[in-house]
Amino acid sequence: MIEKQEKSFYQSVIDFFDKAGAHTGIDQGILEQIKVCNAVFQMQFPVKIGNEVKVVEAYRVQHSHHRTPTKGGIRYSNHVNQEEVMALATLMSIKCAIVDVPFGGAKGGVKINPWEYTPDQLEKITRRYTAELIKRNLIGPSIDVPAPDYGTGGREMAWIYDTYRTFRGDEIDAAGCVTGKPVSQNGVRGREEATGRGVYYGIREACNFEEDMKNLGLTPGIKGKTMAVQGLGNVGSHTAKVAQDEGGAIIVGVAEVEGCIYNANGIDIHDLLQYRKETGSILNYPGATSYGKEDRRKIMEFECDILVPAALENEITYRNAPNVKAKIIAEAANGPITSSAEEILLAKNILIIPDVFLNAGGVTVSYFEWLKNLSHIRFGRMDKRFNQNIHSEILDVIETTTGRPVSEGERKMIARGADEIDLIRSGLEETMISAYNEIRRIWKENPAIDSLRTAAFVNAIKKISNDYQNLGIFP
Repeated sequence: MIEKQEKSFYQSVIDFFDKAGAHTGIDQGILEQIKVCNAVFQMQFPVKIGNEVKVVEAYRVQHSHHRTPTKGGIRYSNHVNQEEVMALATLMSIKCAIVDVPFGGAKGGVKINPWEYTPDQLEKITRRYTAELIKRNLIGPSIDVPAPDYGTGGREMAWIYDTYRTFRGDEIDAAGCVTGKPVSQNGVRGREEATGRGVYYGIREACNFEEDMKNLGLTPGIKGKTMAVQGLGNVGSHTAKVAQDEGGAIIVGVAEVEGCIYNANGIDIHDLLQYRKETGSILNYPGATSYGKEDRRKIMEFECDILVPAALENEITYRNAPNVKAKIIAEAANGPITSSAEEILLAKNILIIPDVFLNAGGVTVSYFEWLKNLSHIRFGRMDKRFNQNIHSEILDVIETTTGRPVSEGERKMIARGADEIDLIRSGLEETMISAYNEIRRIWKENPAIDSLRTAAFVNAIKKISNDYQNLGIFP
């Protein structure tokens, strides 16, 4: 008997695209243009590590130029390959269109295990990779704007920015060549938490629809719902913290590379993060049942209302999909569910909140950072004090009119002007709520569309096609 082969990450993305394309009524030729990656660059470059010269394999893929610059993160991982970067770049184009961010999709990858190198060695690799991008005209505020992804963060983005300035020191908008930078290096407050917070806003909005929750046997709202989170990296940890602290969700399961834990009564995520920091592992956390490294994917089978895969792609396949017990799967990672697994999950009446919408908070706030870099001014600098003074004067009028004094605490809360992070969070929340309602409307108004993912792809494909038409590329 021939065993069924699981589809690759890229093939799953193409399957999702083709499935949605059939519902758009768009000419097949235009669909093919939107689907393919416009430019795929593979590079090899030498870096001296200790007494040896290591040849590093790296990629940059620009999926679509219907809008420029292109935009997408840089991933450092031993598993990086051309197909993976192509899949991620394709998802970026779809993602940007869904949240109305005016970028084409792109992605980068460097095939290394970042945890095997010292910071100095990583800096060498990052700066050399940046130099390779500059030589090929693959980076710039109006060309292609990288950002953090798996294995990278603000530190690496600062190195990229500094390297770019070394080559292009006379470019006034140089800070816009990369996003996800530290605040001290022209970054924006709230970028580090952006993807995880966006995941929370998306889940919360989905849970607010009484009709949809009733169909799942749940009550509206996120408060009190049980949640299992796979992956405690930047995205997973921020999702869990915001969902617990602001939404009132109960974290019952957590998985990391060393294994997973479960406690039906709840796990305090802040206490768990501190425990892992002290012990190096989430295993044997007090009060929770632990499963070792070989069983770390058992989290997919935990009893919970919401499952949040926040690690890597292809985590839920046709093999483990039948055992998923969650009623909602919120894709915080890129591509955690394969196309063959999705068929099984939809048949089980599981609501899948797709990655192309749900983790778009990162690129949304990257867009805000890019705008800040181009405008050369911090958000809120011009109007914070003006708004604060106006609000304070309104409170004075209220006190005079009513004869009731406003307490210092009330005045501080009501009269304060918005800081940069307040505006960033507000813009992110508005973006995620509006985008969810848009794709849900498409899903509900078209009986032939079976999922939020298909609706999201339909929405994005139509927007990209419209751009091509308006550019006059197609007669």
